Amino acid sequence: MNFTEENIAALFGHEAAEDEDIERLKSYYLKGAIYEQVANELPIRVLVGHKGIGKSALFHVAMAEDAAEGRLSLLIKPDDIAGIGDEETNFLKLIREWKTGITEIIARKALISFGLLRDDWRGKLNEYGGKFIDFLQSTFKADNYANLSGAKRAVVDDFLKNGKIFVYLDDLDRGWQGNPQDVKKLSALLNAVRDLASECKGVCFRISLRSDVYYLVRTSDESTDKIEGSVLWYAWTNHEILAMLAKRIEHYHGRQHTTPELVAMNQIQLARFLSPVMEEVFHGRGNWKNIPAYRMLMSLVRKRPRDIVKLCTLAARNARANDKHIIGTDNFNDVFEEYSQGRLQDTVNEYRSELPDIERLLLGMKPSREEKKTAAGYVYTTEGLFSKIRNIQQSGAFKFHGGRTADFKDLAAFLYKINFITARKEVGDFIQRRFFEESRYLSHKFVDFGFDWEVHPAYRWALQPDNLSEVFDSLRATAD
Repeated sequence: MNFTEENIAALFGHEAAEDEDIERLKSYYLKGAIYEQVANELPIRVLVGHKGIGKSALFHVAMAEDAAEGRLSLLIKPDDIAGIGDEETNFLKLIREWKTGITEIIARKALISFGLLRDDWRGKLNEYGGKFIDFLQSTFKADNYANLSGAKRAVVDDFLKNGKIFVYLDDLDRGWQGNPQDVKKLSALLNAVRDLASECKGVCFRISLRSDVYYLVRTSDESTDKIEGSVLWYAWTNHEILAMLAKRIEHYHGRQHTTPELVAMNQIQLARFLSPVMEEVFHGRGNWKNIPAYRMLMSLVRKRPRDIVKLCTLAARNARANDKHIIGTDNFNDVFEEYSQGRLQDTVNEYRSELPDIERLLLGMKPSREEKKTAAGYVYTTEGLFSKIRNIQQSGAFKFHGGRTADFKDLAAFLYKINFITARKEVGDFIQRRFFEESRYLSHKFVDFGFDWEVHPAYRWALQPDNLSEVFDSLRATAD
């Protein structure tokens, strides 16, 4: 392999889906079960998941398939809705302002996409009382769109026949600070979308939200319980992430595989697809000595596709810097600290709005001198975890967004919820790790499954930069 930046991007993909060429993204995109739950004709789907889990990628692929099948779809981004509701304080009026704003954005974007925007469009829209589907169908019928390209004409024909329009609202948490005004505006937007879906039959809203953003809105406004049935929690298994990596590498080499075909393979079979790019064995130390490379990878990702892209990209760049044509153990060793620091900072940025003093909590989980001596760092019984957190609390109380003081069980549940700690159980020579069940995301209570607990391996180099080699001695490869 020649690990140029172009080849690295072609091998592993971009970290952000919006930076990826859509045709290439479609060609190697791994459609999990969640895709069909989003890409349908139900009026509202709210896709909730951690940062980097692939929400934008799913929306981009779904929109591309809409276009290929002649369906009318629109993307609403944060800059499209900037300024809506900034000055309004009355919640009901705020919902009305959002309904008007979204209606106008949909109508305007649809008309622009077909070159049919006229100076008087807003006045005519008002004549239809905000029923934008009726307005658009009337406009398309009245205007001569015969000069449109064949693909666009097919979209208009389908819309006139079926009255369906798919509206994607993505990346709405950009600039999110978690203050009361942010929460209120987003809550009003969700209420407005629900009203519009009820009033304008044929519109299908697709909304993506970070899990922490949804959490604050859901727990701050009881009216959002009416939309909970439309919420889909986005989650990956390690097996799916390995299949995704295999599919991307195979696509680079001109070999195509279907998602069912790859997911049906076992991990040893999937790992063979990685061999043109990286050594099959990771020659680490301690518990990671001479383990399959794919087990090392699966142990370090937090069940987020972006993690595997980031780790492999960093290692490939290191291989190029050292004039290597295959990624080896030394290349991964050289980037573990950078990878770990990035994941820690991502977590702080993502959840600071929920727990403002999160950085003190996470850094406080660094092993103490006594824990290092007894090799007990990073792995805890339930009581040991509580004791560790109580020690961190001695330097000051922690308060969640809104001022609620967190006790040690609240903080343990929070650490588990954000995947900083995972439940663990020894299975032979490996570790079975269980991540937080998204269906219990709204619970403040600590749930004890009878497992022990450990700091996720992805964070350990960032917590112990003074002695990186010791990290390996405390790590066990994942069983999955």
